[in-house]
Amino acid sequence: MTSTDICIPLADSRQIYRVEDVSRAQEESAPSRNEALASFYERMKALGGTRFVVKPSRSDSVDSLFERCPNFDEVIEDVKKSLALAVSGNEPVSFAPILLLGEPGIGKTHFARALADRLGTGFHFVSMSSLTAGWILSGASAQWNHSKPGKVAQALVGGEMANPLIVLDEVDKAGGDARYDPMGALYELFEHDTARRFRDEYVDVDIDASHILWVTTANDERNIPEPILNRMNVYSIPRPDAGESYAIASRLYRDIVGEHDWGFPDEPPPDVIERLAGMPPREQRRALLAAFGNAKLAGRDSVEVEDVDSFRAGRKRKIGF
Repeated sequence: MTSTDICIPLADSRQIYRVEDVSRAQEESAPSRNEALASFYERMKALGGTRFVVKPSRSDSVDSLFERCPNFDEVIEDVKKSLALAVSGNEPVSFAPILLLGEPGIGKTHFARALADRLGTGFHFVSMSSLTAGWILSGASAQWNHSKPGKVAQALVGGEMANPLIVLDEVDKAGGDARYDPMGALYELFEHDTARRFRDEYVDVDIDASHILWVTTANDERNIPEPILNRMNVYSIPRPDAGESYAIASRLYRDIVGEHDWGFPDEPPPDVIERLAGMPPREQRRALLAAFGNAKLAGRDSVEVEDVDSFRAGRKRKIGF
């Protein structure tokens, strides 16, 4: 283990809501007799309004991402600058909302998960392509049947961290009409001053959401409103070049072998990695897992190129179903 592998984030605390505000809202909502809301208020009071915030102990804690996600080097460099400032001021990790822009399958969501792991902030995932209403993020009024808190309130109330990393995946594919715009809440949440007094419509209590670390992904920025784009740092993520793709496939092989006791060699066969390197990072994992299975079915403890080719042939046969 190298020195850069050792990263112990520090922890401080912040008040994200006031329990007395929760009690007041609970009293005001009592006539409606919404049992689910009453239960949520009781949970908020039991948990208290204080949450941890992660403070980085060193600015090079994300250096391993240069090897794991080499096509994200520009993003990583900027995150390192934010970490250096946080370390210098003994402050929580903080950076402007990030938009990862690029074609499908190049590892955008994987990078976000890996970044959260290195920062130690926790990770929450929201698929924006499946959303048709803004209340998914900011909650729906308790007056509606089957209403509940939005994803932001759920993450902050139910989680341990005041600064979790929340990924909004495929933000350019969010549906809905002007009345229930799924991205409507982002105008408030992406601005530090307004996010400090974020009010979920269901909870109806001020919540400090200003510490959240936002990472969004998209294939096409043209479907994102300009005011939202202006609130984010936009990075065009390229497809990994040949050398980067080879390095990603090699690392992926070692990670999977290290996680399981399957009996495969620690080091990957070069010809297998060459074949995997021709695929997008998302497809590499599926192909490699299938190749491990094909090798075992053939009675082997080593992966061969034919095991990868069987996966690719199987995908082609499924097209059109």
